[in-house]
Amino acid sequence: METKQTVKVKINECEKEYPINTRLLDIAIEHQKDYDNDIILALENDKLRELFKVVDKDCTISFVTTAEDAGHKTYTRGMILVLLKAFYAEFGNENVKKVTVEYSLGNALYCDYEGDFDLTKERLESIKGRMQELIKKDLPFDKRSIGTDDAIELFANYKMYDKEKLFKYRRVSRANIYSLDGFEDYYYGYMPPSTGMLKYFDLSLYEDGFILILPRKNNPTTVEPFIPQKKLYMTLRESNQWSKMLEIENVGALNDLISEGKFNELVLVQEALQEKKISNIAEAIKKEKDKKFIMIAGPSSSGKTTFSHRLSVQLKTHGMKPYPIAVDNYFINRDDTPKDKDGNYNFESLQAIDIEQFNKDMTDLMNGKAVDLPIYNFITGRREYKGNPVTIGNDGILVIEGIHCLNDALSYSLPRESKYKIYISALTQLNIDEHNRIPTTDGRLLRRMVRDARTRGASAQDTIAMWPSVRRGEEENIFPFQEDADIMFNSALIYELAVLKTYAEPVLFGVDRKSKEFLEAKRLLKFLDYFIGVPSDMVPKNSILKEFVGGSCF
Repeated sequence: METKQTVKVKINECEKEYPINTRLLDIAIEHQKDYDNDIILALENDKLRELFKVVDKDCTISFVTTAEDAGHKTYTRGMILVLLKAFYAEFGNENVKKVTVEYSLGNALYCDYEGDFDLTKERLESIKGRMQELIKKDLPFDKRSIGTDDAIELFANYKMYDKEKLFKYRRVSRANIYSLDGFEDYYYGYMPPSTGMLKYFDLSLYEDGFILILPRKNNPTTVEPFIPQKKLYMTLRESNQWSKMLEIENVGALNDLISEGKFNELVLVQEALQEKKISNIAEAIKKEKDKKFIMIAGPSSSGKTTFSHRLSVQLKTHGMKPYPIAVDNYFINRDDTPKDKDGNYNFESLQAIDIEQFNKDMTDLMNGKAVDLPIYNFITGRREYKGNPVTIGNDGILVIEGIHCLNDALSYSLPRESKYKIYISALTQLNIDEHNRIPTTDGRLLRRMVRDARTRGASAQDTIAMWPSVRRGEEENIFPFQEDADIMFNSALIYELAVLKTYAEPVLFGVDRKSKEFLEAKRLLKFLDYFIGVPSDMVPKNSILKEFVGGSCF
């Protein structure tokens, strides 16, 4: 029998023969001229593959660039490994105790460090120079597979104890380890083929650590100036301090606690910490006598509804009379709703709200007039009036919740000095390990997926399909206004992903393997595999998490 020497590869409807075991990288280089941005991964028969892989059978190939979500994440992982290689080389392995990639701040990653050295501006510039040299050499990211037990031993020797703990709970028998010029690490997700394409980055000292500044996904060849977000940073830092206080900074530590039977205690402490924060916000509002409108905004699945109810309870304990208002009830009729570039209804647009009616009603309420407030029927897509007018007294305060509440264009007729603005988001403080952070968007996507499946009968595939549109709306309508808030509230719970796992996995397994959403479903399933799942029985009925898994007292 004759051995096959070539394979047929179909790319963009064109078919061509290549020698068997041709690298995907070589095929990508040939087709790079057809793409505006750098090719960093490939899809072979709809399966995501790294470019150092080879084609050994007939297949269909498409390419993923740095301007796409999977490609941008791969670029980021590569840059982190280059940074770590340079950092340890600068100070010496024996002097570095730990370098941690903590969280995202706009177009930058905030990093912390521990060790026997001083990180000055000059030393950071030296690290940057080392990174540029590694990139100039176009060194390969080598990948090898080792047994899980060997991985535990390896990272114990490297003093990467977060990873050692993480692998204790891995069900799979093997782990993929990446190496750059002898420096080894583990990453959740794929890597670029080599350092040569990682041209765009910057480093800067920031607060108590430093930041790795990266290109944005929509502009992958430009490093925009870093714009400090002081309030967001302080909120994230406070959340990190909470997790350090509870000694749960990573998934391995959370799994330890669950396996030791201490989950209930964690839930009680975390919920108490959130309740204390909400009480402090109510107390701050009480002190500002001129505040009549509490404006609560945040991105999708932040828990705005439950937060507004819990804040109202706390306001009552401080002697105030809150009245909840949901801006969603002021949606214009669905047929009149603007559409996005894909032709879908754009419910995140400010123009989807009847701004004039909203302002008239809010003004009338505060002037002591009776107002028949609308209720939006999401089934018919129209506002309805029940004929039950509402009146509030002089000591009343309106608790208004909606994605545009920080934008004064929504409440243009209300005096700025009468508003108290609150930004709420699920800012995940837990990381997989010291070098693999959990994006806040993953937590919110899982929350929404679970809630939509429970309350709207929507599949995980539906939720994943609409998520990019939701994210575009947040980038345009919410994030630009977050620093205008008087205070920020982090609704993420350290333990929540262990609970969400039990609800999210079944719906994720239901995603069609042939659909374009399957890649994201597969990524999320792999992510959830890091966690020990727990039931939601111990979660209090007033918890923000109950808004998503069900059983909320609100």
